[in-house]
Amino acid sequence: MSKFSRFMKANKATKSNEKYAPTKSLTYDDGKPLEWEFKQITAKENEDIRDQCTIDVPVTGKPNMYRPRLNTSKYFIKMICACTVYPDLHDAELQDSYGVMTPEDLVYAMVDNPGEYNEFTAWIQSFNGFDVSMDDKVEEIKN
Repeated sequence: MSKFSRFMKANKATKSNEKYAPTKSLTYDDGKPLEWEFKQITAKENEDIRDQCTIDVPVTGKPNMYRPRLNTSKYFIKMICACTVYPDLHDAELQDSYGVMTPEDLVYAMVDNPGEYNEFTAWIQSFNGFDVSMDDKVEEIKN
């Protein structure tokens, strides 16, 4: 038996998909909001998305110095698209029905209520393990 047997992949818990209804404007025949299916992304996928959404901005008054800035809106929408299993956001017929050409624009069109979209981004973050807010972390450090 290996000294690392507990760390072997066979012992790693698998992440199950979850369902969530991000908008009340799309419903089943009985009026209940349609549930979408989501999968969790990996840490590597998250880093790739963060990299795609981060730009270097010049530091004022310091030539040739830059600091990274994350475009959070772009980051959240890309995370939503990466996590969505159903509906297929890449489906041309679905995109055509909303008059859009990208998965990101499709999400914005389908979940067009700002409050619902805000709740949706909070849910997707929590679903992916980002369930402690920055304010909570600051309070924890203070105590």
